[in-house]
Amino acid sequence: MYKKIFIIAIALFSCSLFYACTQNAITGRNQLSLVSEQQLEQEAQLQYKQFLSQNKVITSTTNKDAEMVKRVGTRIANAINEYYQQKGLGNELSGYKWEFNLVDSKEVNAWCMPGGKVVVYTGLLNVTQNEAALAIVLGHEITHAVAGHGRERMSEVMLAQGVQVAGNLALSKNPKTANIFNGIYGPAAQLGVLLPNSRSQELEADHYGLIFAAMAGYNPQEAIPFWERMEKLSGNSQVPVWLSDHPADADRIAELKKLMPEALNYYKPMSN
Repeated sequence: MYKKIFIIAIALFSCSLFYACTQNAITGRNQLSLVSEQQLEQEAQLQYKQFLSQNKVITSTTNKDAEMVKRVGTRIANAINEYYQQKGLGNELSGYKWEFNLVDSKEVNAWCMPGGKVVVYTGLLNVTQNEAALAIVLGHEITHAVAGHGRERMSEVMLAQGVQVAGNLALSKNPKTANIFNGIYGPAAQLGVLLPNSRSQELEADHYGLIFAAMAGYNPQEAIPFWERMEKLSGNSQVPVWLSDHPADADRIAELKKLMPEALNYYKPMSN
């Protein structure tokens, strides 16, 4: 384990010299990138379809909660597109074909795959309790995707395991890369692979997630009571897997309060 972390640390330190390294267009942070966004989006499409076929999807035409998920998700997606357009970076999202689905599960979870493939579990809605809080979660999870966090983490794991990909070969063609993908994205994600980088990514997701929710017309201040509810939830045995290596709730709330003034500058309340 320590050897793997050492290898990755060296790679990140000198990625501009020895490894594929890209600068994220929004965050400005250098990220290890051994796979292309096109490869990730292709794999995401396959895995997303498979997941939906194996789980109970609640359709928006017959369920208000499912309709809400699609409505909130679409508003967040529109806000993200607007933000990138304002920065002159619209091409960064050219491969995104947004999909938002609600799945029947008691798990308190939501996730976004590359290309904008989003799932919300019904168990999460018991904690979000309102649209604004759901927007906070979706803004956070979608930021992980658009900020390339999964690609970065996958590249780090590939480097640690000595896995290589030839050209733009589909990830599913290689069992090792397919397993790594499934271990990072979606329902099987294990967020604790590389703890320090995970914490850094969480802060970025909180930061931009607040901005995107605010631009979509949702009050970013709803993030505070939402995470307070999550803090109470984490005190019992039902703590969600996706919180296992996230910042402690109290630390996150403190950081969110620091970020709130900036987010409020983007807040455009929806007209009735």
